This record gives sequence, structure tokens and C-alpha cells, in this order.
Amino acid sequence: MEVFDAEDDHRFRIEVRDFFGSNLPDELRRAVRHLGNLIDRPTLMKWHDVLLRKGWAGTSWPVEYGGNGWSLKQQYIYEQELAAAWGPWAIPFAFDMVGHLLIKFGTAEQRQRYLPKMLTGEQWWCQGFSEPGAGSDLAALTCKAERRGDHYVINGSKIWQTLVLEADMMFGLFRTDSSGRKQQGISVFVLDIKSPGLTVQPIKLFDGIETVGQCFFDNVMVPVDQLIGAENDGWTIAKYLLTLERLGIAEVARSKAALRYAEDITRATGEKSELIRSRLVMLDVELRALEATEYRMLFDPAANGELGSEASILKLRGSALRQEIADLTVELLGPHSDFAENGRDATSQTDEGLPAARQFFNLLKVSIYGGSNEIQRNIVAKAVLGL
Repeated sequence: MEVFDAEDDHRFRIEVRDFFGSNLPDELRRAVRHLGNLIDRPTLMKWHDVLLRKGWAGTSWPVEYGGNGWSLKQQYIYEQELAAAWGPWAIPFAFDMVGHLLIKFGTAEQRQRYLPKMLTGEQWWCQGFSEPGAGSDLAALTCKAERRGDHYVINGSKIWQTLVLEADMMFGLFRTDSSGRKQQGISVFVLDIKSPGLTVQPIKLFDGIETVGQCFFDNVMVPVDQLIGAENDGWTIAKYLLTLERLGIAEVARSKAALRYAEDITRATGEKSELIRSRLVMLDVELRALEATEYRMLFDPAANGELGSEASILKLRGSALRQEIADLTVELLGPHSDFAENGRDATSQTDEGLPAARQFFNLLKVSIYGGSNEIQRNIVAKAVLGL
């Protein structure tokens, strides 16, 4: 919402915009348009090193942990400009999730052990939440961690794990007690992906690019000092983490960039359909409304930047709009929207086309992960409407 920028905000926005304009390589912009956030580790690390030298690696972390110490408004502006420039998000999970988990719930020793390696990009992380019988209903998980002396022994499995094949570490939810309600008896652990007894099986998704995985735990031993927070207090931590994830899933700024791309296609192809033009206008209006809602929720002085059920509202509408824009882009590109790495699109004379169909299929996941939209509607019905 650039219109609400104060003078200092505007100066900061111009600084960020100029930095991306001068430092973000064109090939990386194209890669993000092709693959979304599915940038390979070596490519993303080159960009991360640029940010690290600038001092912009930990945009949401406090200064004492190596972050920028930026205000919430500065973080918001940064992410808006990053999306508008088709820049890649930060290293997944490290800065937006597990880093905050350790800062809020971890011990001083845990923060000292893990945060510096996240900041430099030396360690990549994945999430161990979903299970074959417990997807959006995380409280139904059964992967068990049993205390034995100075270790916990884990048995069971996790599934649909993004980046597990490239990650060095995992943070996950595990069942430590089955005697009470299912929300009780859950604990959070961090563990090495190469731990003995931990096997990873790749799962290639329909988009042909993203590969997630399933992890099998066979008597995997995890030291007691890798428990985050108190034993059986994992549900409280999980709710905190999912609030962070659901806010990010709204991705208003990225949707705005995708909508501009769709508008570019209509101009390049001379599309004159009133129906198409009407859909573009309506999507623009709805994105502006969502952006205004997001801004109000984030910068309401009473909220202090912390969202509860509001995150579910943003996730619901944000994920739906991302899918609607992807659907329209496929329709506009027609036969040019294919799975080919070098598919030619309607706006370019090069072989750098956006594989819109692949994006369309990959974005079907956004209404499922982070808690399915059906679950989010239940949260809103209970917490907001009192039903």
C-alpha cells in the first residue's frame, strides 16, 4: 500500500527498489517467473550471498541474532518490492519459521548453535509436520518420540515435506504422550536429516518440477537438548508457527506481479474479449481489497503485528486469488502454456517463456498446505463468527 507510505517509508522503498534494480540478475528474475519459489540451492545461495554482504539476509530477525532489526513496515515494504522485481524469497523455512521458533521458544544454547548457520545459509531446513494420516489435522499425528535416558527415540513417518531432499536439518512435531486429548502430548524437535535410521523417499509432483518427500523414522535417536520448549507443549508452538506460515501464503505482492504479467499478455496478444478484461479488472479490485485488509490487520496498533484468526482470513482469500490468476494466465497463453523448460510465451521473442501450466498445477497446493482452506473456514467460523 504505497499510498500509505510516510516520508521515511518512501525513502526506504526507493532504496530497496534501486538495490533490486542494480543487483538482481535478469536470469534469476526469469527463474523465479519460471519456477516460483522452486529455485535450486546453488542458485538461491548466490543471491543469498548478495543479501548477506548488504546486511539484508535476516530481514525479520532482531539485530542481536544477526538480523536487520527492521520494523514490521520495513519488512512489508521489502517483500512488496522483492515480489514486484520477481526476486526469490529468502531461504525457505530458515528465516520465516524455524528462526522465529528458536528466537521465541529455544534456549540460548540452541540459538547460538543454529541461528548463525541459518544466517549464512550453511544449514537449510525442512518441516516435519504432515503425516500420511494427519495432514491439515496436525493434532492427529502419530509419529512417536519416546524418552530413553538422554535421548528420544523416534518411530513413524512424515510426508509432503518440501525441500527435504536439499535440507540439512528438520524441525518437526512428534507425539510424546498419547494419554490425553490429541492436542496434548505433542513436542517439537530439531534433528539432522542424516540421522541414522532416517530414510527419505522422493515424491515427484504432477508439475514435473517440484519434488517433495516422505521420511521414515526407524529408531532415530535425538538428544534431549534438541527438544524445543517444554515436552508436550508442541501444540502451542505449532499454532504460533502456522500463524506465520498462513500469513505468508496470502502473498499479495506476488499475486500482484502475476496479475501484471497476465495484463502484459493481453496487450501483447491484442486480446479484446470483454469477459477477459472484466476478469482482469475484478482480480485487480479483489487484490487491492485483500491488500488493504492485510495492511489494516498488520498495522493495527492493537495487533502489534501478531495475527490469530486474521491469518486464516488472509490465507483463504490470498490462496484463492493466486489460483484464479494462474487459471486466467493459462487461458490467455493457450497452447503456449506448457510444461516445456523452453516453452515460448506470447510476450517474448526468446525461449524464456513462463510455463504457465506448470505454475497452475503447482499452485493447487496453496489451498492445502499450512492448513487446508476447509480448516481455515472452521477457524474463522469459530473464532470470528462464534459458531
